[in-house]
Amino acid sequence: MERFCLDCGSPVKGRSDKKYCDDLCRNNYNNHLKTEDNLVVKKVNCILKRNRSILSKLNPEGKTKKISRKKLLYEGFNLDYFTSVYQNQTGKTYTFCYEHGFLSLGDDEFLLVKREEK
Repeated sequence: MERFCLDCGSPVKGRSDKKYCDDLCRNNYNNHLKTEDNLVVKKVNCILKRNRSILSKLNPEGKTKKISRKKLLYEGFNLDYFTSVYQNQTGKTYTFCYEHGFLSLGDDEFLLVKREEK
């Protein structure tokens, strides 16, 4: 069975698991994986990871804790990036970054919470 280079499409000779005809094609193929879409995803994932880290740092015990908006922003938290939103039965909306979250209390205060694993 003839195999073809993943980058240029020319026949590949050599080992049975070889995917590229040479190092130039291998590098070219792998460099094109770093497309603009992948860079956007990487940037968003970095922001989400930083947000989660900040919430975890500010609420290490996972108990409910009040914090000012100013403190949250000072730590580098980006309010535009989160993973989920939960609205409880009383209509309060919690914003989560993975298992850590917050509830806006108005007056520039937030209540930090941690979702319990089931």
